[in-house]
Parts: sequence; structure tokens; C-alpha cells
Amino acid sequence: MTTHGGFEPVFCTIVPPHLLDKLAQDGDAALSGPARRTLERDALERTRRRLTTVVGATSVAAPAGAAADQPHRTVYDARHTENLPGEKVRAEGSAPGKDATVNRAYAGLGATFELYLKAYGRNSIDGEGLPLDATVHFGENYDNAFWNGEQMVFGDGDNEVFLDFTIPVDVIGHELTHGVTQYTANLTYFGQSGALNESISDVFGSLIKQYSLGQTAAEADWLIGAGLLAPRVTGTALRSMKAPGTAYDDDVLGKDPQPATMDDYVRTGRDNGGVHINSGIPNHAFYLAATTLGGNSWERAGQIWYDVLTGGELIAKATFTDFAKLTVKAARARYKDGEELQAVLKAWEQVGVQTA
Repeated sequence: MTTHGGFEPVFCTIVPPHLLDKLAQDGDAALSGPARRTLERDALERTRRRLTTVVGATSVAAPAGAAADQPHRTVYDARHTENLPGEKVRAEGSAPGKDATVNRAYAGLGATFELYLKAYGRNSIDGEGLPLDATVHFGENYDNAFWNGEQMVFGDGDNEVFLDFTIPVDVIGHELTHGVTQYTANLTYFGQSGALNESISDVFGSLIKQYSLGQTAAEADWLIGAGLLAPRVTGTALRSMKAPGTAYDDDVLGKDPQPATMDDYVRTGRDNGGVHINSGIPNHAFYLAATTLGGNSWERAGQIWYDVLTGGELIAKATFTDFAKLTVKAARARYKDGEELQAVLKAWEQVGVQTA
């Protein structure tokens, strides 16, 4: 059992509040009702997390005798209540059942564990074999998925705008990566450090998807949440790392507000200072670095980002410039003055973030 000082009890969701706000104001009750209930539930959870006194982020020890190279997964079913964790429906090593949502959650936990172990030698979220727990079928038409500091939780969506939140494996990887950040850099969830927190989750969520599909940087779609939007929505995903601001343009949801460069940086007090919006800038920098280098994105570009996240120098209130400088330092430390360093420098230059 280990603790990490200064732990901030953050509640992280995959769907930004500004999207749910749009839906909550819609005249169609089939859209506004689930969105309002989701916003209310998220606000309660956020408050609960903030009021919880936490001295350190405590790791739950892996079960006795558990292999260091194997996940320890448990999937629970809330059965459309908001009681966590719910009824245990699948344990590590058990066969798939008839519930596709349970099976996807189990597989997504495994895909996340595998990427971190095989690519970076990290044993689960905390590096010490933390058991991976997930609850599915949370609430009634709940339009979100979240990491609450202890476990994953998935809603079924409203089937009007959002489908089942276990469908995109990168959503699962994104939320679990908030746990990795919690146990490493513990980035403050506001402003640029919060946007970095979100971006890191998008980066590794995308890498988990690419790794599980065996895709190169050129083959990847670089979308976050592809397959999550219902057919009636004019859009392809929640976010695009390749082209921030183009993931959706819908009558109800509005237009994707993410900027790709600092020229369009959004200054707002909403969404914790725009953490889900301005994350498009570091997202795009990673995409540029990874596609310039080519091959498997988790190998070189991903390794540099992982080195920064876990290296101990990334401060909790880091700015984009702080992070960019550390990626340059990490690239140089690992790859000397090779093409990796040049790709990182060029990527940050293209999005307008200083590295010197």
C-alpha cells in the first residue's frame, strides 16, 4: 500500500459539461431530460469528491499471489441505479457473458493494462498492480463515463445523442489514464494544467486504441470517442487530435470548439477554465510529433510523453510551455539529437507553444 502526497480528488468525465449544457437547453425532452440528470449527477459527484478529505492517493494492494504481468479486473452492474459499485458480474479470468457492455468494459480494462505494461513496463494504473474495477449500466440514460479516483463508471447513454459508453475503447483508456495522472504528476484540474490532464488522457486513450488494433500513426483515425455518437448526430466523435474543432458540427450539439493552436486559445471560466476545449492544442502537438515520426505512435512519441508524465519534474500547475519544455528535455535524454527531438520541437512550434 502506497500513498502519494498532495492528492487532489478530481472527478473526470469524458463528455464535457458544455456539451451537456447544450443538450439540457434543447426543447426535445428526450434530449434535455437525460442531459439535465447527467449534469446534476456529475455535480453531486464532483462535490462529493471535493469534500472528501484525502491525505494521499491510496493504492489498493493487488490480491495475494496475483501475477505482476496480469490485470486484476472486476466488472459490476449498477442495474440502472446510481449505487456503486453495484452487483459483481464478471471477475478476472471468467468467460464472457451475454451482456456485451460487461464484455466491452472487461476488454477495455485489459487493453489499457496491456498498453501500459507492454509499452512502458507499468504494472496497472498506479504502477503497483492496482485492481481495475468498473461499473456498467449506471443510472437511467446516463450520458457520461467517469473515473472517480477509485474506479471506472459507464452510462448507457440516451440512444438519441450518445450510445453505450463502453463502445469506444479509447474512452475507457482515457478515463483510466486520469488514474495514471492521479498517481504521477497529479495535474491540477483547471486552466492549462487541467487541459494537459485531459490531453494526456486523450493521448494515451488513442494509443490504447491504436495498440489494440495494431495501427500505425498513419493508419489511426486520431478520433476520441468514435462510435459514441448516435446516428442522428452530425459528427464523428467527441474530439479530433488530427484536426481539433472538426469532430462534430450539429444542430443540437453545436460546433466542436477545440482550437488546434495558441492563436485560437479559448479563455473561459467554464469547464474548469476550458480543460476539455484547450486540450486540443497539446493533442494536436502530439499528433504532429507522432505522425512525423511514423510507425507505432506508442513507441517514440508515446514514450516521450510517458517519460514526462512519470518523470517527477512535471509540476501540478504546469502550463503548456512547461510541458513542452519537458518533452524536449525527455526527447533529448532518450534519443539525443535525433529525429525524435526535431519532431517534438517542430510540433510545438506548429501549435504556437514555446519550448525555449
